[in-house]
Amino acid sequence: MESKFTNTDEANALIYGNHGNPFSFLGFHEAVQGKKKGLLVRVFKPGTESVVLIERAKNKRHSMDKIADDGLYELFFPRCKNRFAYQLELSWPGGNTEVVEDAYRFGSLISDFDLQLWGEGNHSRAYEVLGAHVKEVDGVQGVHFVVCAPSASRVSVVGPFNNWDGRLYPMRKLFDQGLWELFVPAMESGAVYKYEIKAQGNPLPFLKADPYGFASEKRPKTASIVSDISGFSWDDDEWVKARDQRFEKPMSIYEVHLGSWKRHLSTNEFYTYRELAESLIPYVKDLGYTHIELLPISEHPYDPSWGYQVTGYYAPTSRFGSPEDFAFFVNECHKNDIGVILDWVPAHFTKDDHGLRQFDGTALYEHEDPRQGEHKDWGTKIFNFGRSEVKNFLISNAVFWIDKYHIDGLRVDAVASMLYLDYSREEGQWVPNKYGGRENLEAIDFLKRFNEVVHQEFPGVITLAEESTSWPLVSKPTYVGGLGFDYKWNMGWMNDTLKYFETDPIYRRYHHNQLTFSFIYAFTENFVLPFSHDEVVHMKRSMLDKMPGDVWQKFANLRALYTYMMGHPGKKLLFMGGEFGQWSEWNEAKELNWSLTGMDKHSGLLKMTADLNKLYQTERALHEVDFDWAGFEWIDFSDVDNSILAFIRQAKDKEEFIVCVYNFTPVFHRSYVFGVPEAGVYKTIFNSDSEYYGGSNKGLDTVQSVPGEWHGKPHHIQIEVPPLSGVMMKLVK
Repeated sequence: MESKFTNTDEANALIYGNHGNPFSFLGFHEAVQGKKKGLLVRVFKPGTESVVLIERAKNKRHSMDKIADDGLYELFFPRCKNRFAYQLELSWPGGNTEVVEDAYRFGSLISDFDLQLWGEGNHSRAYEVLGAHVKEVDGVQGVHFVVCAPSASRVSVVGPFNNWDGRLYPMRKLFDQGLWELFVPAMESGAVYKYEIKAQGNPLPFLKADPYGFASEKRPKTASIVSDISGFSWDDDEWVKARDQRFEKPMSIYEVHLGSWKRHLSTNEFYTYRELAESLIPYVKDLGYTHIELLPISEHPYDPSWGYQVTGYYAPTSRFGSPEDFAFFVNECHKNDIGVILDWVPAHFTKDDHGLRQFDGTALYEHEDPRQGEHKDWGTKIFNFGRSEVKNFLISNAVFWIDKYHIDGLRVDAVASMLYLDYSREEGQWVPNKYGGRENLEAIDFLKRFNEVVHQEFPGVITLAEESTSWPLVSKPTYVGGLGFDYKWNMGWMNDTLKYFETDPIYRRYHHNQLTFSFIYAFTENFVLPFSHDEVVHMKRSMLDKMPGDVWQKFANLRALYTYMMGHPGKKLLFMGGEFGQWSEWNEAKELNWSLTGMDKHSGLLKMTADLNKLYQTERALHEVDFDWAGFEWIDFSDVDNSILAFIRQAKDKEEFIVCVYNFTPVFHRSYVFGVPEAGVYKTIFNSDSEYYGGSNKGLDTVQSVPGEWHGKPHHIQIEVPPLSGVMMKLVK
């Protein structure tokens, strides 16, 4: 049947999937037939034999005219001025019928304010607009899809619901903002979908997962899943309201890779988020940690990437369960007074075809120039931080995890790679900034903005930078020229300390400065002292195996190391397995060697870790003044020949202090003199050489000070110093 209203070329563009503006063609449109003005309705339902339009208010039926064998129909309503709600009765071959809503009768659902924020690059909650949202519109339940693809010529929602046919649900383009949207009636949470995108100059359409999708299929499948994440019943209000991450509070972090902490032994399958809540949380609580830091749990396709090559920034990985399951895990952490920190990866993203790379046929999220847009070391793409789409995407993502999943902190991965344009590049492989320098000005602005937004909207939440260079003021506020992070990982301390401890004690006298050097810069930033996952992989050996000597000395060295970390100014972090002395390197493909915890030396180390954490939390001198010289005072840093260090940690109240003594050789000193600031009885409150932990049980329980200057102090004590040990003593009034 010929149509007096429809242009054949435009109809063919729709039928063959080339129409980039379907709302200009489908649904209601003003039309004229002769002298009669009215409204024309077009629908496209391939494979149907006939379509009847039903006026919902009047329940009046109208047979539509089929104007193309491919399933294109139209119907003219003369003298009709007002659009009305309608349904479509579809008749299929074989006599089957169904009544459906027409997606193309609904107008745009995006507010002008959201469009303005989006266009400015200032939308910090873009996830409330973009992605797939279950909604009710005009009394009709469905899903509202919005995606950014400014250079696409056509974008469609596809999935099993339309046999992955990109001709059926082409989206409306909001041309000024590069957004595409469509409300799909009758769709529900749980629907699997992707976006089919047709790009200029590309003859074939391609499929992409939703960058703002709240859930994903379990790998190796790659589609997004409609998920209503608002249904979980949180009961951590008291925790969130009281959340206060002031610097004087203790912070001892247990770093975890969920996929290899524990697995089901019979199948080697992952624990779910809910199973981890039952096992991991009480374990961490018993050990006295204040926080759990999770290696990235955003959706990622490749297990050995550990989560650092992300495809689904807004989706908790389906490896361990649903979004609701992850919310349950966080909620249970909070109910047990444990904060949750996420590893967050804005520095780079994976190249997988279904991800962000060349999303709309162009470099929408990354730089086009590989000298700016690719990390050769990691085989990943680099975000173009100068684009408003990228700023909206990443700032909103940071806010999303805190807002929707009550996350307490974000540890930003690979900050150094963001700050420097020449990071891991040779001359000629990078592009200078507009001033000719190596600083990535757009990334610097992004990091500052990220920290400002997070701290403004969520005052109790912390941000941490993994930054491995001497970039200044990383953990200082942006208003004084800093990047705005709360904390910076102290990579220099970590590297120097591990090199020292890997050295045979007989040679440590030549490396004493590797311990003392950190105190030169210890208070220039708000430091976290990390022994992280990166230090126990790739032939670096486990924490226990790094230690020199026989088995006894290895354990003694490690106990001394952990005691030294707890005494050193700065917050603390230890990767899983280190707490009980795993012998083998970390392997993401299998669980930790839990059988070791039943052996004496390993169980002793585990007990010591728990006691250290609890001591750290209860003794204010060990955590109250971590970032100022007021909390630290040397006793002796010069005994190179004996590899001994001694210092004082002080609380805000100077009357409350702890004397920390460390012996990093196997030599037992029966009588060693240290200066102390006050007279009285000094009691040993911790000794890593205790037999309870597997040590030789050397050292004195109490000692009376003696008047007389020593080490510049007015009094002194004469004590036993155990071999390869750390001892903490407190004045007893």
